[in-house]
Amino acid sequence: MKMKKSASFLLLGMFLLLAGCGNKMKDGYYTAEMAEFSHGWKEYVCIQVKDDTIVSAEFNAKDASGFIKAWDNEYMRNMGTVCDNYPNQYTREYVRQLLEGQKDTKVDLMAGATHSGDNFIKLIPAVIEQARKGDSATAQVTDTTNIK
Repeated sequence: MKMKKSASFLLLGMFLLLAGCGNKMKDGYYTAEMAEFSHGWKEYVCIQVKDDTIVSAEFNAKDASGFIKAWDNEYMRNMGTVCDNYPNQYTREYVRQLLEGQKDTKVDLMAGATHSGDNFIKLIPAVIEQARKGDSATAQVTDTTNIK
């Protein structure tokens, strides 16, 4: 009888251990992007996970041809003079916050980049879910803020 109890506790312990592993992120590269373009850009976030830790990340936007927003010098000059912020600045800041906060990221939105920050906030749970599942397909995130 004692052996049955020990085996039962051992099996229960293994089950609980494995159940707890479901929340861990799997090593690899994962991407989530907005399902639609907004103002000509589609924002995305890519992360690299190693040992349940986000070790690198990229947040940016691309146009229909695949051109990256942070590479657009004219856009940067115009935005920089209007609101003292630009894509190279705010994308790096949002990524910094992600790397520091990991799965529990609380994002401080930056002036002039609140729409992008809102999208970043929507993309993070989706990309982390992909990492938990080990699914390297790009997750599509719908912007529900404009639905009435």
